[in-house]
Amino acid sequence: MKIKEIIELLESEIFAGEDKLDTEICSACGSDMMSDVLAFVKEQAALLTGLVNSQVIRTCHMMDIGCIIFVRGKTPTKEILDLAAETGMVILSTKLRMFNACGILYSNGLRGGEKYE
Repeated sequence: MKIKEIIELLESEIFAGEDKLDTEICSACGSDMMSDVLAFVKEQAALLTGLVNSQVIRTCHMMDIGCIIFVRGKTPTKEILDLAAETGMVILSTKLRMFNACGILYSNGLRGGEKYE
């Protein structure tokens, strides 16, 4: 699934990475615990989270996660956007809750990867 499809499905606002909307995302994970992200997420993934801090960007960059989606209408700070620009990260925000956003992506074919199935 391309990031531009995720934006449409989740009615997301884009904050960073406008030049990467054709990037293919192969799996998704919903978590506020970066230790779980480190343990289970594969590259070319999207992370849905309510945790809005620079550690999210650093973790995702280290794990080659292609897209961060902040849920519940949370918006990134200037510090987060600066770090996202530096690392080439796509940053989105949706007003949906994490459960609903994950369900929409799942029902449209995006899965969690073999460790989640």
